[in-house]
Amino acid sequence: MITVVGKDTKGIIAKVCTYLADNNVNILDISQTIVQEYFNMMMIVDMTKLEKPFVEAADDLAKLGEGIGVQVKCQREEIFDVMHRI
Repeated sequence: MITVVGKDTKGIIAKVCTYLADNNVNILDISQTIVQEYFNMMMIVDMTKLEKPFVEAADDLAKLGEGIGVQVKCQREEIFDVMHRI
């Protein structure tokens, strides 16, 4: 699960998706909205073909987000599910 939140700017989706494609990550589902001037995106991805450790990819995505002024968080599905269980 990847979430991206921050002030809307050009190229957010392109930069995140390019990183994922370059690292063999498949996007299974994507949802994005803009509320007033704030961007919010949630992606469900398949990282089974990722050729680097999950933690390294999560750090890369966080740094990529910092570079474009948004916050990018990457969580394993099982952790996300536990955190959002009612």
